[in-house]
Amino acid sequence: MLSDKSKSQNTYEFVCIEELVPEDHLLRKIDKYIDFSFIKEMVRPYYCEDNGRPSIDPVVLFKMMLLGYLYGIRSERQLEQEIKTNNAYRWFLRLNLKDPVPDHSTISFNRHKRFKDSKVFQEIFDEIVYQAIKYRMVAGRVLFTDSTHIKANANKKKYIKIKAMESARQYLAELDQAIKEDRRKNGKKPLQVKERIYKVKEIKQSTTDPESGYMYRTGKPEQFCYLDHRTVDFKYNIITDVHVTPGNTHDSLPYLERLKRQTEKFQFKVEAVALDSGYLTIPICHSLKEEKIFAVIGHRRFHPTKGLFPKSKFKYDPDNNEYLCPNNQVLKYRTTTRDGYREYISNPQICAQCPHLKQCTRSSNHQKVITRHVWEESKEWVHQNTLSNSGKMLYKKRKETIERSFADAKQLHGYRYCRYRGIRGAQEQALMTAVCQNIKKIANHLDKVAKKMAAKAA
Repeated sequence: MLSDKSKSQNTYEFVCIEELVPEDHLLRKIDKYIDFSFIKEMVRPYYCEDNGRPSIDPVVLFKMMLLGYLYGIRSERQLEQEIKTNNAYRWFLRLNLKDPVPDHSTISFNRHKRFKDSKVFQEIFDEIVYQAIKYRMVAGRVLFTDSTHIKANANKKKYIKIKAMESARQYLAELDQAIKEDRRKNGKKPLQVKERIYKVKEIKQSTTDPESGYMYRTGKPEQFCYLDHRTVDFKYNIITDVHVTPGNTHDSLPYLERLKRQTEKFQFKVEAVALDSGYLTIPICHSLKEEKIFAVIGHRRFHPTKGLFPKSKFKYDPDNNEYLCPNNQVLKYRTTTRDGYREYISNPQICAQCPHLKQCTRSSNHQKVITRHVWEESKEWVHQNTLSNSGKMLYKKRKETIERSFADAKQLHGYRYCRYRGIRGAQEQALMTAVCQNIKKIANHLDKVAKKMAAKAA
């Protein structure tokens, strides 16, 4: 029979908010296993102890922000409305059904004023990683690193062109020493000390968000964006580091510094890393080899000049420090350049009579020149690691770890676009999104373990 539900809902009921939240709700798991009490002590220096009006509990404030990132609610106004009508959100914030919800402007004020230029968001992220370590969900032995772009809140057609100088490399002092030692070993005089000249290039700068960078990448749309350089641990895919740069920054530039931060901050004893081809630079290979870290890095496809032998056809003889060409003729060492490359040259008189001359070089003096970096052995070592069975297995795991982490962030947490303008806002979004992903993994894992133990006990 038909039923009629057109009755007025003005009746009073005695209800408990605890009963309105399902037992298996994600927020129940997070509330049970994640300790947020550290937030109050962390932000104490930003509040006055004996003056002013009583503040909103900072734990509630940050929990509100976490709800926005956890459920992909981009607007703080919308977040306020969602909390008003969602019983699970109220329960998570310890608000009763008739308690007023903090105004959205309170979140904005604290973000833009109280916590501006602070390290609060980074400290919250680090504390969650420490909790994951305490629960033995982070080993710190195998790390995966990659970057993804986040579209900036900026129109790509509104820009000006400016001159920008390339950034200084941290490894240059070590490279200069290696060049000096290599020249001495080969009987060459030390190079004269000269001031290093950095290249200046013309770049696009957004007039809407000047701190973003214009990205040119094959297969990616040209746009103003930021890059999130993220590292995850192999054990449970917990995010252990987040670092945001403008979109025109090369992946390899911040890598070594961020790896060092993790080893010092969390006392990781890293045994292996897996990276994509964007990180295949000689300084990274050299540093990882020096640290005795098993490095697996994807290789770029190299397309040699059509009709000429690729460099792989020339075999290096480390004992005699020379190359052998496909015709078994010697290319002897000539010098080590200021950029760290050794030059090997052939005998032009022999080359002029060689049947493979047209496939070897097109120089007018019939002389073949091959360059080899002073740290080239490190790159070859990484290549051998990548081709090994362990290396192939490790590299395949990238799609289940770091790439999956980015996919979840974009699909479930609104990470395709920047919520705020400026690199500080982008860094905040990256850190808080990573915090949400980590607390979800910790809570779900511990809940699953608890249920298994309860089933065994029964």
